[in-house]
Amino acid sequence: MTEIKKRIEMLREKLHRHNYLYYVKDDPEISDAEYDRMLKELFDLEARYPQFASPDSPTNRVGAPPPPGGFETLRRAEPMLSLGNAFNDEDLFEFDKRVRRQIGTKEHITYIAEPKLDGAAVELVYENGGLSVGTTRGDGVTGEIITDNLKTVRTVPLRLVGKPPYPPLLEVRGEVVMSKQGFEKLNAERLKKGEPLFANPRNAAAGSLRQLDSRITASRPLDFIAYGVGRVPGDWGLETQHEVLETLASLGFVVTPDVRWGLDIQGAVDYYRILEKKRSRFPYEIDGMVVKVDSLAVQRALGATSRAPRWAIAYKFAASSETSRILAIDVQVGRTGALTPVAVLEPVNIGGVTVSRATLHNEDEIRRKDIRIGDTVLVQRAGDVIPEVVKVIESKRTGNETIFRMPDRCPVCAGPVVRLAGEAVARCVNAACPAQVKERIKHFASKGAFDIDGLGDKLVEQLVEKNMVGSYADIFTLTAGELETLERMGGKSAQNLVTAIEKSKNIDFARFLYALGIPHVGEFVARILAASFPDIRNLADAAVNDSGRLEAIEGIGPVVSGSIKGFFANPENMEVIKSLLEHGVTIRYTSKQKQRNDSPVAGKSFVLTGTLSGMPRARVRELIENAGGKVTGSVSSKTDYVVAGENPGSKLERARALGIPVIDENGLLELLGEKTANK
Repeated sequence: MTEIKKRIEMLREKLHRHNYLYYVKDDPEISDAEYDRMLKELFDLEARYPQFASPDSPTNRVGAPPPPGGFETLRRAEPMLSLGNAFNDEDLFEFDKRVRRQIGTKEHITYIAEPKLDGAAVELVYENGGLSVGTTRGDGVTGEIITDNLKTVRTVPLRLVGKPPYPPLLEVRGEVVMSKQGFEKLNAERLKKGEPLFANPRNAAAGSLRQLDSRITASRPLDFIAYGVGRVPGDWGLETQHEVLETLASLGFVVTPDVRWGLDIQGAVDYYRILEKKRSRFPYEIDGMVVKVDSLAVQRALGATSRAPRWAIAYKFAASSETSRILAIDVQVGRTGALTPVAVLEPVNIGGVTVSRATLHNEDEIRRKDIRIGDTVLVQRAGDVIPEVVKVIESKRTGNETIFRMPDRCPVCAGPVVRLAGEAVARCVNAACPAQVKERIKHFASKGAFDIDGLGDKLVEQLVEKNMVGSYADIFTLTAGELETLERMGGKSAQNLVTAIEKSKNIDFARFLYALGIPHVGEFVARILAASFPDIRNLADAAVNDSGRLEAIEGIGPVVSGSIKGFFANPENMEVIKSLLEHGVTIRYTSKQKQRNDSPVAGKSFVLTGTLSGMPRARVRELIENAGGKVTGSVSSKTDYVVAGENPGSKLERARALGIPVIDENGLLELLGEKTANK
């Protein structure tokens, strides 16, 4: 048995090396036939001796059957934020001014610039050199766990290369892309089979990653290209973004090609011109250039807003555009009462996407561009994503076009519409407006908030229209009998929804704050607030009586602080919070202050060893860190607990030798106050 185990480990090691040489270095040392023979031998040995199976075996690249129940989700400790956009040189120069102003310098800032790959963003988490979990970007904070699918991507290292020791935890971020050549070949094959064609490589890559059957993902020509990390390991000693890329390359990753560093802002603009010319010759689709502050210390000093890092920006290429005709202009009412005019268009294909509606932003924008109903207009997908009307083609006018006027009464509730001085947006001031109520309830029940499974948009609209729900708290009074009266709602579905509503009552502080819909408080800012205040009452008191305390928090500026103060100063909002708590909502507090007082885990050091069956290691790490503990990679006299799963290694022996308490997975969950491993 020992010889068989050694043979299996030797084959894995060789296959990992040859994968790296072939797919990453483009410098193979053996023939395809020899590689195939080794892979077949490993398959056969693992099948005969399943006790030697390993999650990082090269045999896992062929895919596996679909997981039961679809993809699980994972909340990451460090959000994957979006990037702000620049659409011209002036935007980029303004970005540079903001950076220098925020750190208080007149000196040139050194930037790194790279092509912006048009793919699907993912995060790979490595623990002690092995891939433990892979997730989609999702909403930035929560992503879907697609580890099995990512293992099939040949340029995803299953184990890091180079000499250990490796960082105990490494979060690698990048894009899964499909080359233009691979995309054309895939569509040609689908055409032969009579299957629907993919619109573009980005859609093909994203769709391939979310296949429940990872064997389908394995059949697609995908590549992973790394562009950075989540949290930089403290012992790396790196000072710049380009050093991060060099280090990732040394660990076996393909990193973003054609990167330039040592640039001032003019150098970045010049490089943009070069990329524009090279765009069509690039093997992958690129939709612009990303400019980042190179210094990691300056990045940390700049921080981030609720949506994007302040130290990076995407300079987008000119968007794809087409002409269409405006058939009508609708006015939508958002959850804050904002009225947004939207053009209803004759459907037109732009960059592989059929567009039938486009934002007109606000009344001033319509007047500035002189947009009329019936006009032929140029439509583009701004940033290749959001359709917008760029300009009117006046030569196409017939004289039958109609001038649009913003309504002075809400199109939904007929309540008064007010446009305050200095604002570009007109608002319905009726807080009971059904459109606002619908959007607020949808937001409240969304994944990043209370995450009420089954309470979708159509159902929310019915509940509001039938006056069954008028506020957040009304959700928690719904009964299965009432829900059964709604369209397409049977007895089982009604009971499932009631169960989901009851389950949602236990919610962490950050999600609760986000669910309240406070203007300018997205998920990222909500997490900052939850980490800074012990409970909702303390936050409300600071907002109303000491707003300076809010502004002193990194990431909370005057605008956000003012919005939070305005929300908590409103008696109606405080009544909503009171009502939610009276209806059984329980807020889980995990701020540092609360941890020190209440958590038995706070300040404790944990080491994980063996296979944990209930949840991914990254999730276990998140639970421990949220409770104020920390996870380290090695056992020492300073370790408080060792959590042992199946087949634990030498860490368990060392823990016993040092007399350190050893607990299993259920013991950890009890310590954390969690009920089950699948929670």
